[in-house]
Amino acid sequence: MSIADRWLLPDGVNEILPQQARQVEALRRKLVDLFDSWGYDLVMPPMIEYLESLLTGTGNDLALNTFKVTDQLTGRMMGLRADTTPQVARIDAHSLNRQGPTRLCYVNSVLHTVPANMLTSRSPMQIGAELYGHAGVDSDIEVISLMLEALTQVELGQPLTLDLGHVGIYRALVEQAELRDDDQTELFTLLQKKSLTELDALLAQLQLSESQREAFRLLARLNGGRDTIEQARQALQQDYPSIAAALDDLDAIAEAVATRFPQVSLYFDLGELRGYNYHTGAVFAVYVPTFGQPLAKGGRYDEIGKDFGRARPATGFSGDLKVIAELAIDHADRRGAILAPVGGDKELADKISALRGQGERVVRALPDVSCSAQEQGCDRQLILRDNVWDVVAAE
Repeated sequence: MSIADRWLLPDGVNEILPQQARQVEALRRKLVDLFDSWGYDLVMPPMIEYLESLLTGTGNDLALNTFKVTDQLTGRMMGLRADTTPQVARIDAHSLNRQGPTRLCYVNSVLHTVPANMLTSRSPMQIGAELYGHAGVDSDIEVISLMLEALTQVELGQPLTLDLGHVGIYRALVEQAELRDDDQTELFTLLQKKSLTELDALLAQLQLSESQREAFRLLARLNGGRDTIEQARQALQQDYPSIAAALDDLDAIAEAVATRFPQVSLYFDLGELRGYNYHTGAVFAVYVPTFGQPLAKGGRYDEIGKDFGRARPATGFSGDLKVIAELAIDHADRRGAILAPVGGDKELADKISALRGQGERVVRALPDVSCSAQEQGCDRQLILRDNVWDVVAAE
């Protein structure tokens, strides 16, 4: 290995340098304060847990994306978290064990064995919020509203589009069709790819009625504006009564978002099954024109509480704060610092303390270092004038 290779970071793993770090930290503080104002308590789960706890109820996708290590104390397998949501669900179910609704939020680094796509990192900084203990659409509306408010406050400078779906629609079709697991998996894959030709070929091979085949074909095409909900009602809810409740939820969410966030565009994709093995109800994602992947996404996942031994309905969202920071306007305080001279008496020390107490950034010069104020990020300096320490423009 060459000397240069020793300093290379792994593919998909990035560091945050000072200028970007100030922006990320400014947004972290802003959004955590926003979450707090909505009643969401901050939690800080550990980076590593026993694998059984970390992957409970999450399906195989998360297991494949989790780095695994052996605990040297117990010999048990442990995992470095790839998603904070299961940890927060465990906190709700066991560490807090509250009876009523619980609102929790987090900002944590996570690690992925492979990037989700070409635009994403293997070391995202995941920020999110979760609401436990309420199964109605009102909690979905609250979480979606918080997600949209957060992205509005970071000032992205471009329009937001909310993509809405509901995995309950696909679940209803699959349940009536009584498909084998292998057939479900293949059908699921083709629906996600929107591969209509291959979908038709698969449906022709399955033991389905013609109305069932047409329902799956329709699901792949049910996307667009708000009239998509009405199209689904006319085509599906008579033969699949349970679908009516899912469509009612989407209608209520759409109405609330249109009222509270009229600037946000709505798009419906009833064949979108993001996180199907994980989610149980409404699923949602926010997009902007300049980024090809969701800035934030989430949905309802009522089954995970049951997997932890305490059934608790849940809904939430998350996003990568580093990506959001790159797209947002600059929220960091870019004021220059004040350079203070070497040494000095108590009056100088008191002046520096007072300036720092006022929120100024003061850098003490070091002896035997030849470095200008500008090179140290300082646009002002402290000088002694008439026995008084004054702040003046840097020379």
